[in-house]
Amino acid sequence: MSGIDLAVLDIAGTTVQEHGAVYRVLEEALRDAGAAVGPAEVARWMGADKRESIRTLLTGNGGPPDERLVERVHDDFRGRLERAYDERPPAPLDGVPEALAALRAGGARVVLTTGFDREITDDVLRRVGWADGVVDGVVCADDVPAGRPAPYMIFRALEMTGVQRLAATLVAGDTVRDLEAGANARAGWIVGVLTGGSDAGTLSRAPHTHLLAGVGEIPSLVAAA
Repeated sequence: MSGIDLAVLDIAGTTVQEHGAVYRVLEEALRDAGAAVGPAEVARWMGADKRESIRTLLTGNGGPPDERLVERVHDDFRGRLERAYDERPPAPLDGVPEALAALRAGGARVVLTTGFDREITDDVLRRVGWADGVVDGVVCADDVPAGRPAPYMIFRALEMTGVQRLAATLVAGDTVRDLEAGANARAGWIVGVLTGGSDAGTLSRAPHTHLLAGVGEIPSLVAAA
């Protein structure tokens, strides 16, 4: 699989099916904290750093946030998400384990990125059986100065794997912010996948090189290039 050196893949909605729990419980935590938000407001933050999402949705961009409240809401969100995952566990999306194995067997490195913090991320990966040896690295929102659409998680993935060619880097995700981050990093391949909360019309308006049904199609895409 010489077409790419690195695949940078989002987690929730892209490689992992988590049944929409993230944004449902995020809305619940925000509303219980007094924020006047609904699904539409929360959906605008799909793919973003969850603390950044909470901070902005609490303040409505109208003043300095109360960081203690931000942390309380984030802790509440984390607890609600854990309970949601206990009730309906996340699982790898169809074809994803095979795609990860094929990409790595072909010589590409695979790094997962996410708007979750490290604690949530480790829990998700443990639940889906990816705690060790399945990918070459994981970059969380709290590992970098800013989350998507900033390109920093992608740059961190390059750094941790030693990959230098952005033209040979593939970024894939199910949200507009995933694709914007790929464009801001100037990745050679920017792939939108339709396994998450964004439809083809929404993703087609974001920067992209390809739109696919899911990550399972990426090895064939790369092999055909």
